Formats: sequence, C-alpha cells, structure tokens
Amino acid sequence: MTRAAPTRVLLVDDQPLVRSGLRMILCSEEGFEVVGDCADGAEVVAAADQLRPDIVVMDVRMKDVDGAEATRRLRRQPGSPPVLILTTFNDDEVLSGALRAGAAGFLLKDAPGEEIMRAVRIVAAGEAYLDPAVTARILAAYRVSAASDVTAQAQLRELTERELEVLQLIGRGASNLEVAERLVIGEGTVKTHITRIFDKLELRDRAAAIVFAFDHGLVHPRR
Repeated sequence: MTRAAPTRVLLVDDQPLVRSGLRMILCSEEGFEVVGDCADGAEVVAAADQLRPDIVVMDVRMKDVDGAEATRRLRRQPGSPPVLILTTFNDDEVLSGALRAGAAGFLLKDAPGEEIMRAVRIVAAGEAYLDPAVTARILAAYRVSAASDVTAQAQLRELTERELEVLQLIGRGASNLEVAERLVIGEGTVKTHITRIFDKLELRDRAAAIVFAFDHGLVHPRR
C-alpha cells in the first residue's frame, strides 16, 4: 500500500521558541512535514509561493504584519493554502478580524499536542476548526447586526431539516466523515448538503458556517 504524502506545514510566529515547539509537536507524528517557518506575517505570501505548503499555522499577533493582515494578503493569491490561526485568551478582536480575512479556524496556543495535530489535519483537509474554549467570546466581536439577523432567520427557514442537522454538526466541529457517520449518509451527500447550506445562507466557507451556527443559537459553545 502506498503511504499518503505528509501534510506540508508552514509555521508563522515571531517567537522562535513557539516555532520550535510547534515543529517538535508536528514532527513527532508521522504524516506531517514542516517545510519552513516565518518570523512575521510580511513573509508569508512569498514563503507560501516558494514552499507550497498544504496549510499555514500562524500566530495572530506579530510585530510588523499580524495574522489577520497576513491571512488577507495570502487569501488574495490563487490556490492559497488554508490558514489555522494561533491565539491566546486576549486576542478576541484581532482574531475575529482574521476570520473575516479568510482564516479557516483558530486554536489556543497552549492546546495539547494531540489537539494541535487534529486541528492541523482538519484544516489542511479543507475543513474548519474553531476552538470551543474561546468561541463564545470571539463571537462578541463577530456579532451580526439586528438587520442582518432578520435576513439570517429568513435564510435559515430555507434549510431543509437534514441541512439544519448538517449545519449543527459542522458547528460542533464535526468533519465531513463524522457528519456522514452520525447521519448514516455518504460523504458525497454531506458535501452536497454543505454546498447548498453555503448557497442558502450566503456563506463563504466552513469557518463562516461554524460562526453562523454559534451566532444563531444552533450550537452553544463551551464556556
């Protein structure tokens, strides 16, 4: 059996110790390859273009160009890799900006190694990961206006019962495979439901769908 190619990771953090720690965690497990690292968000676009990572794991706060702006710059490039943002408990406002810029998820810096690896796998696979430990507070900065909330409620009524179930499971962090197993349907069917959910709710990506699910009471985050 041919072994699957490792997930190629680009690390971005202005603290060498953090980059070294993340490298050690990821390289301790088969299936990951750290192809490079950057000390600031200003270096990300060039590094991603040269190294072709499958995912960028990036600090939200850096001295020159922060994670939100670096994500925005990267997502403007065709075929850019997904971004997993690293955060602390005090980064709510900046982090919400990173989500708006197109980050596929966020994770606390002090998360256990197993959780870091799981989040990297999920985001590299094209899905999203929002750490439930801080999601409730992040949404305070991401909150929709009252007017758009009325629109959202009308859009929600357009979802079928199955699509609503899929959205709730996505909001709880389930992968496509986990959704399929829970609802006893095929992964292809899950992807079709997700596409329809995005269209009906006018959502850009999976991270936005997770935020939407929390923001409209479909999922209640752990506090």
